[in-house]
Amino acid sequence: ATKTPFRLNQNQALLTFEDEEVAQRLTKMSKHCVNLDSRTANVTVKPFELDMGFQFELHVTISGKKINVSDIPELPISEDWMRDKLELHFYKTEQAEGGGEIEKVTYNKGSGTGVVTFLKPGASYNFVRCTKYPFCAEERWFIISVSPHFDFHLRKFQPHCRVSKKTILLKGVPEVEEDEESVQDMIEIHFQKPSNGGGEIEKIKYISRGAAYVCFEE
Repeated sequence: ATKTPFRLNQNQALLTFEDEEVAQRLTKMSKHCVNLDSRTANVTVKPFELDMGFQFELHVTISGKKINVSDIPELPISEDWMRDKLELHFYKTEQAEGGGEIEKVTYNKGSGTGVVTFLKPGASYNFVRCTKYPFCAEERWFIISVSPHFDFHLRKFQPHCRVSKKTILLKGVPEVEEDEESVQDMIEIHFQKPSNGGGEIEKIKYISRGAAYVCFEE
């Protein structure tokens, strides 16, 4: 689930109702007169909308032609020479069936990593069962790591407006002497009454000072 933050400012409240029809009805009424114990407050109900969001599908596949290689030792040889050694090693090894013909080898000396691309689809699967391989270079033995190479594809990427049909935004709550929790209780009592157009409330959050970020789960 995606959690989306919403900034709730001073003297505002968010109310989420069990029934979305209640929220829609209160929004249409717009102006509400709420009893805050020592005074009566005229507050405004606004439709609740989150910021513009994005929807997309992320497709992840394990490449059948590529493997990632890491922990490649740093040696006083050229990068071309190291690429040749890696190509020869993964063309045929005693520790695995080998990947066969290699199309390309990339090597990053600074990070000690590389990517081996085989010519034949499915060749990389021969190396999935084992993650550590002995590697001989400059008459020394090292252990290098092998991991699958993932291909990522974004599909159906599109912006959209997110509207919570069950939540309303209450603005214009005046500053009163009562503490924040008491004011929140009084707001909740008012909007729970069917005579005020309200109904059962799932959640409520009121801010009297500063601001808060409220997360909505999609």
